[in-house]
Amino acid sequence: MSGIPKLSRRARWAVPIGALVVTGGVLAGSLVSVAQAAPALPSRTPAQLLAQVAQDKGPALSGTVLETASLGLPSLPGNASPTSITSLLTGSHTFQVWYAGPEHYRLAVPSSLSETDVVRSSSTVWLWQSTTDSVTEITVPAHTAKPMPAPTSALTPQQAAKQVLAAVGPTTAVSVDSNVMVAGQAAYELVLAPKDSSSLVGQVRIAIDGHNGEPLRVQVFARGASSPAISVGFTSITFATPTPADISFTPPAGAKITKVSPGQDPPSGQQAGTGVSAIGSGWLTVLELPSAALTSSSPAQGPVSPDNASGDSAAVLHALIASASYARGAWGTGRLLRTSLVSVLMTDNGNMFVGAVQPSVLYAAATKAATAPKTP
Repeated sequence: MSGIPKLSRRARWAVPIGALVVTGGVLAGSLVSVAQAAPALPSRTPAQLLAQVAQDKGPALSGTVLETASLGLPSLPGNASPTSITSLLTGSHTFQVWYAGPEHYRLAVPSSLSETDVVRSSSTVWLWQSTTDSVTEITVPAHTAKPMPAPTSALTPQQAAKQVLAAVGPTTAVSVDSNVMVAGQAAYELVLAPKDSSSLVGQVRIAIDGHNGEPLRVQVFARGASSPAISVGFTSITFATPTPADISFTPPAGAKITKVSPGQDPPSGQQAGTGVSAIGSGWLTVLELPSAALTSSSPAQGPVSPDNASGDSAAVLHALIASASYARGAWGTGRLLRTSLVSVLMTDNGNMFVGAVQPSVLYAAATKAATAPKTP
């Protein structure tokens, strides 16, 4: 999944592979000394903080966001591009956010030799990729909240918080921990913990700005872990309206421009859907995807194999398979990769099942998928 939702407190940019790859480590610039006293803020209940984060209207802001992921996966090959599979599954990257309102914002995702920008100005969304010097111009209805496809893995704390809060319900224990400092801001820390031991998630900690109610950081901890496996948050933030220059865009001279109208599919490689489906709900959600979802090509037919992919994606798939163990069940045969936070089942019929769950949950999902009636 990858999209450009209306940039509000509840929805900013999205990231592929669901809540698993939100993006361990503690964010630079937001470490709190053990000896430092928690900042003083008015008392808030979990319900009050949940209601505050759920509000659509958020303040204008600009800042730097750092995403980090340490999922316990084997060493993966590939480049460090923010849009590469390797970058999604491990490592870290930084990006800039400028947000004046739901119809005026910009996201810049730089890498060593390139940059990807997402800019919305009223009813036009621009997607610019410097590596190919290409621009996609998408026309959207004014005031729309419909997500639009985006070729970027960047995920803001607001979007990460939305994904996590979608799991809040009877299966979640919610509490408020000691206040913290994040990006120089005094913040509440909301703690969500799955009650079902079948989830590999131990807890999710959401730091919420004490004055604006804006999510500043989201950290995901594996069950029993003391350090986050996934973290996304601001390292610096300013609550002020960005200048017009920061949120405007003019296609570079000579750039290839592709125009997309409402109801029209975006260019190949920018599709929001790649055959991915969800089985289960909440903390026990399992994503089913064809092995070719690791690439920009159409779903592959046949067994999971590096031959079904190309380039970095093939190398990544090969590394995952090499580190996995043989597995079999009512669903068939395949390979199972286990980490502290993520379980991945790669079946010999060409599908993958991914979840922050115990392997038994993956097996149940694979069995359900294998026995489900096939659509003609």
